[in-house]
Amino acid sequence: MLPESIAGIERLINNVEQVMFGKRDVVKLCVVGLLARGHLLIEDVPGIGKTTLAQSLARSIDCSFTRIQFTSDMLPSDVLGVSILNPKTNEFEFRRGPIFASVVLADEINRTPPKTQSALLEAMSEYTVSSDGITHQLPKPFMVIATQNPIEYEGTYVLPESQLDRFMLRVDVGYPPETDEMRIMRRHNPLDAIASLKPALNVEQLLALQAEVSSITVENTVEQYILKIVRTTREHDQVRLGASPRGAQALYEASQARAMVEGRDFVTPDDVKVLAAPTLAHRILVKSRGADLAAAARERERIIREIVGGIQVPV
Repeated sequence: MLPESIAGIERLINNVEQVMFGKRDVVKLCVVGLLARGHLLIEDVPGIGKTTLAQSLARSIDCSFTRIQFTSDMLPSDVLGVSILNPKTNEFEFRRGPIFASVVLADEINRTPPKTQSALLEAMSEYTVSSDGITHQLPKPFMVIATQNPIEYEGTYVLPESQLDRFMLRVDVGYPPETDEMRIMRRHNPLDAIASLKPALNVEQLLALQAEVSSITVENTVEQYILKIVRTTREHDQVRLGASPRGAQALYEASQARAMVEGRDFVTPDDVKVLAAPTLAHRILVKSRGADLAAAARERERIIREIVGGIQVPV
């Protein structure tokens, strides 16, 4: 790894931390997803800082940001865009939707119908939007940070497992430590803090870092370790459906990105252990049902930790 790459990543993390107090591990996880070209799913209660995190991340890399507040009456065209007839030319022109931004906050994604969810997640997978037979390329970099409330069920449409699989990482923000919550309480307007942020990286620097991730070395023993964890999820007696090959790929690429965030040019088993739950827990179906999304998530994470704990760590 080049020294300027390490310095750039550290600047990015420190920049976001100027607004996101007491959540360095969460910020690092988001940066891992960003460097690995992945999307994030944040399941947490309102007021925890999900929007602040997304906005400060976008501001720190000097790129475009949009927030989509999902509702039950939202149509796919409200997200992707729509073709409108231009009376002067008598031709249809495509008006781009809010998905055309480098960082997109999909707020309360489980409040919109499956048809709209599917349109968004297809764009996330293909990095393109098709309208009237014409394909429109999404910007680079492109990252979706989706949120959902893990407590409420009324008026929501639960994301099916096939769509959850599109997210590289599932993140819990959690409540801040007491001292940091005091700092948040004293801060009158977080928007002022976000507006005052200076970009830590430009788009070209970020794209170079993303390209560098694939050069991070993964030893064969670590590759076997990743594969063993993923395949064991399919054999566990409390799991109905294990992680897919896409899950193995996500864990592999996220581990490379985490090694880079930690200033290394090689992946260690610790990278894999730290990222196993965030990359795999939302991809498995367990036999027992939780009282709500939060309880179900805790059970899935417990199973992943149990699986990781039962597999010998390579040396």
